[in-house]
Amino acid sequence: MMSIMKPTRNLLFALCSMLVLGFLYYSSGKLHLHVWGQKPQPEAETVVSVGRVVGSVFDKQGFLMKLDGKLPPELEYKYGNLSEGACKPGYVAAKMTSIYPKFVKPASMFLDLNFKRLKNVNNYLPPFGFKTQENIIEVILSATKDYGLSPELNSLPCRRCVIVGNGGILSNKSLGSRIDEYDIIVRLNEAPVSGFDKDVGSKTTMRITYPEGAIQNPSRYEKDSLFVFSAFKPQDFRWLRQMIFKDNQRGVDGFWKSVAHQVPREPSEMRILNPFFIQEASFRFIGLPHNNGLMGKGNIPTLGAVAITMALHNCDEVAVAGFGYDMSTPHAPLHYYEKVKMSAIKESWTHNISKEKEFLRKLVKAGVITDLTNGILAPPGV
Repeated sequence: MMSIMKPTRNLLFALCSMLVLGFLYYSSGKLHLHVWGQKPQPEAETVVSVGRVVGSVFDKQGFLMKLDGKLPPELEYKYGNLSEGACKPGYVAAKMTSIYPKFVKPASMFLDLNFKRLKNVNNYLPPFGFKTQENIIEVILSATKDYGLSPELNSLPCRRCVIVGNGGILSNKSLGSRIDEYDIIVRLNEAPVSGFDKDVGSKTTMRITYPEGAIQNPSRYEKDSLFVFSAFKPQDFRWLRQMIFKDNQRGVDGFWKSVAHQVPREPSEMRILNPFFIQEASFRFIGLPHNNGLMGKGNIPTLGAVAITMALHNCDEVAVAGFGYDMSTPHAPLHYYEKVKMSAIKESWTHNISKEKEFLRKLVKAGVITDLTNGILAPPGV
């Protein structure tokens, strides 16, 4: 009797083993059916239950697909009871991480003498890094000697920042006094303040620019602001060196328009923006072509998007004003201070305005940033 049962037991054990292996193989196949015959979507994640795909959670850039302005429970507990108008320490980083889990806050605004240690950018050529420009950057930084904000701003326990874009949407909004209430007020390129202060404010903490975008009339520079330089090509650094040491312009060429011949700032009032923000805005946040890490068609973010990226890492609250190009209104003013029309932006070779607006819409829709002029989420024609 025992001799008959032993083979039967062995047979049952073998059959059970085969069934278990078959189930695991079948389940594994079902769990991966969603990638067969399709191109993989890098940076995207999918929620999977046994045997079926439930739906995508993150888009291909890594942002949460379902966005709203509601605070996650853990943030509601931390920030929900603060008095109205109070600055929320760490709010932007916390909100950004909730919709983009790969976000890492530490990223210095400006380059300092330890810039070669920045692993994210030391292997990229300008504008995405500083490769080949190390020597001239060292010369520049040795002359400027200062690498941060003012001691007053650095000591703030909570920093509220506003990025003032140059869009025509700022006209007749009377936002000047509201803009001036922020701790850090960032302006871009040559956008003027004098004569437009009712709409754009009168204070400036820093003005981010590059050679072709810099103010050419020395009398138009604000007295108490940092000149923050953003490089897009190697010759830009040579231009900055000449501005700092007040050299003449001989031997500097390769610019696509005329550039300023002097910047009325002391070296201690000049900074070099960390090129990581150009790289992160382009490749990670907006999803522009990598092009082997070189500047190419449609892979350069606007300076506004770069400034917003910088603020996400260095501010506790972030607002924007003057953003939201509406390409369906070609005759609307492109900038608040001149008569150039919206249609001019279509001629840009380097920018991808539609993809950039997708990125900004995510930030506004999720409540990461506040849009004072309500242009980013506005439907076309509004």
